[in-house]
Amino acid sequence: QVQLVESGGGLVQPGGSLRLSCAAFGFTLDYYAIGWFRQAPGKEREVVSCISRSEGSTYYADSVKGRFTISRDNTKNTVYPQMNSLKPEDTAVYYCATAVIATLRVDDYNYWGQGTQVTVSS
Repeated sequence: QVQLVESGGGLVQPGGSLRLSCAAFGFTLDYYAIGWFRQAPGKEREVVSCISRSEGSTYYADSVKGRFTISRDNTKNTVYPQMNSLKPEDTAVYYCATAVIATLRVDDYNYWGQGTQVTVSS
């Protein structure tokens, strides 16, 4: 069964860090670009970052640039979004998804994980 499974979310204080994981089951992740998205209550899903298949190219939304990084370990079939200097406005459900190429269009991504909740609050 093809699955993407996110984990690592939770409650963190402002200024804290979280490392998420996005693991693939049933298929080889290194054939795909990976997008990382978030959706806050009442808001549309937005792209946070994406990484190309070869890890040669990454993109970050302006709101997270300098604070978030994305990396992949194809030997573990896993992508690792790292979030530092978290702010309350980063609170959202975070998702990963696959695409043939790295793009900023939500509609270009096909397989989606179930999401993991990140809450930034004191």
